[in-house]
Amino acid sequence: MANKDLLRSTGGKPSDRRAGQRKDRDKKVGKRVPKLGYYLIVTDTEETERNYFEGLRDSIPKDLKDHLVIVVEKANTVELVTKAMELANKDPQYRIPWIVFDRDQVKAFDEIIWAAEKNGVGAGWSNPCFEIWMYAYFGEMPAIKESYICCERFAKKFEKVTGQAYQKSDRDIYRKLEQFGDSQNAVKLAERYLKKSTDNGKSRPSEMWPGCMVHRLVEEIQKKIYR
Repeated sequence: MANKDLLRSTGGKPSDRRAGQRKDRDKKVGKRVPKLGYYLIVTDTEETERNYFEGLRDSIPKDLKDHLVIVVEKANTVELVTKAMELANKDPQYRIPWIVFDRDQVKAFDEIIWAAEKNGVGAGWSNPCFEIWMYAYFGEMPAIKESYICCERFAKKFEKVTGQAYQKSDRDIYRKLEQFGDSQNAVKLAERYLKKSTDNGKSRPSEMWPGCMVHRLVEEIQKKIYR
C-alpha cells in the first residue's frame, strides 16, 4: 500500500537561505510548537468520522490549544496510508499520523491496516462502521455485521437516548455523545470486545465484528486533554 518513494531520503543539504527561512519560521511559531502532540488524522469520509474528530479538536481547552493540535484530512480509502505518510513527512517531528476508516464494503480492509502498522501509522478502524464506536458511548456494541443495519439501529438508539434525530452530517456529534454518553466506559467496552475477538481466535480485523480500534486514538487524545 505504501508509496516507496515516500520512504526514500531526498539527501543533500538545504541551502543557507532555506535554512534561514526555516529558523525564522520556527522563531515565529515559538510557543505554538505542540508539546502534547500534533495529530494528523486522515479519513475517507466527509461526514461522520470527520465531524467527530473535528468536534474532539474543538473541545480542547483554550490553554491547551497551542500544545495539542489535531488536523483532519480527506483521502480516498486506498490512498489513506500513502496520504498520511506524505502529510506527516512534511513535519515528521511534530506529527502523529493516524488513518480512520470503517470496514463497510472495503475489500482491502485488513491489508490497509497492516500497511499502516508496518509504516508507523496508527489505524483507527471500525467494524462494521464508525457507528459501532459511537454505540459504545451508550453502553452497547451489538453484534451487527452489515454497516447499513448498524447505522439504522444506532440512529434509533441515538434518538431514544438524546431525543434528537441522528444525522451523519451533524457537526455537533462529538459534543452530543459526550453529553449523553460515557466515553470512558465506551473505551473499556471496546477493549473488552477486542479481547473477546482475539480470545476466540480472530486475528483479522475484518473478522472482528463488532469491534474497533478507533477508541485507542480517542483515549490517547482525551488523556492529554484531561490529564
